[in-house]
Amino acid sequence: MTREKKNRNVLLNTLLAATCALFASCASTKNATYFNNVTNDTAVQRIAGNFEPAIQQNDILQITVSSINPQEAMLYNLPNAANSGATAVSGAAPGSGFLVDAAGNIQYPVFGTIHAAGLSTKTLADTIRQRFEQRQLLVDPVVNVRFLNFRVTLLGEVARPAVVTVTSEKISIMEALGMAGDITIYGKRENVMLIRDKDGARTVTRLNLNNANILSSPYYYLQPNDIVYVEPTKAKVAQADRSRTVIPILLSSLSLLVIILDRLVIK
Repeated sequence: MTREKKNRNVLLNTLLAATCALFASCASTKNATYFNNVTNDTAVQRIAGNFEPAIQQNDILQITVSSINPQEAMLYNLPNAANSGATAVSGAAPGSGFLVDAAGNIQYPVFGTIHAAGLSTKTLADTIRQRFEQRQLLVDPVVNVRFLNFRVTLLGEVARPAVVTVTSEKISIMEALGMAGDITIYGKRENVMLIRDKDGARTVTRLNLNNANILSSPYYYLQPNDIVYVEPTKAKVAQADRSRTVIPILLSSLSLLVIILDRLVIK
């Protein structure tokens, strides 16, 4: 390798290193950690409110009934597709489940209309069980109610934006973010947006995940169909703007410099 080519390679490597440094992450780590104000290793945070998700309009429920006589209970385990108008959801067979209508009701075999909206799955199960006992239709009935459409959506500055299907019917915002690969270094942990539909109204709540009080917040546990959006920091926005304006100029300059260096080596 001639001295001129060696010098050219050294210069190109220097330019490449400078370019990488220019676009390296400059985000501050000040707000990149969770629960900054936890000072006691044994601190107890009591959760405000009830974390059990409430049934809402358009939810699809799986209702199973068992009894000493399985044949008698079989009628109540048949999908109520004809009356509910239920549609297929992830993990459910087409037409299965009981759809909660716009009035918050389900249409259940024999009992007809049962109001479900606003109740927990446990409360609805107790209500149905009591009706069996009152009418003496089954001996020692056991009723279980589960969501078939419990999903939460993670968007914005997370590693893997996703729609998460919840099978346990209980998920915290930290668990959901973990399933999405956590918030990136450019996400605003102190200002996470939670979008929730409840009683026909859409609410937007801002959560500060840097503050340990989130552990006792009524929003710590998510509800079906919640949307969690993590906004980008100013550093990420500035980086994107800088990339759009600086990169074309820098690439053009590098191309011109390479041409000049080649001409000098040829000479």
